[in-house]
Amino acid sequence: MRIHIATDHAGLEFSTQLQHHLAEQGHEVIDHGPLEYDPLDDYPAFCIRAAQAVVRDQQAGIPTLGVVFGGSGNGEQIAANKVRGVRAALVWSIATAELAREHNDANVIAIGARQHTVAEAIGYIDRFIQTPFSGEERHARRIAQLAAYEADGTLLPDPRAARGQAQEPAQSLGGESADAMDPEAG
Repeated sequence: MRIHIATDHAGLEFSTQLQHHLAEQGHEVIDHGPLEYDPLDDYPAFCIRAAQAVVRDQQAGIPTLGVVFGGSGNGEQIAANKVRGVRAALVWSIATAELAREHNDANVIAIGARQHTVAEAIGYIDRFIQTPFSGEERHARRIAQLAAYEADGTLLPDPRAARGQAQEPAQSLGGESADAMDPEAG
């Protein structure tokens, strides 16, 4: 399988070790950066390029997944999810790695290099790669809804709208602002 990897300075050493592991497992690893340690580098371009490559390869029929790293994995997941066709999941356990593939057909995972050991991350990545999408109808249906929204903004109808209960953003059911209902607000 081809694995696209990207990180920032926080995950550079981590990424290097994981690339060696993946290559030893027989995977083709493509590194999207950075090339050297720079404490001021920024993860978005690295992670977006890796995510774009995952989508390109998958569209070409090449078995491909992606792994992005950073200090927490949060920003890297957000960056990867900006690419149309990517379903990136933040993984912090074997179970979340497995469910990301099995239920969400995730094609990219994000891992916090400052949150886990290399051994833990290897376990998550190996499980992610080994786990197939279940193909269950309910999961496929939900993924299709995400793809429709991503493509043209299509959402299922709001069930409250039929009852006249649809609410505007930042409004409560009673018409007051959300802050007015929060006893700790301003």
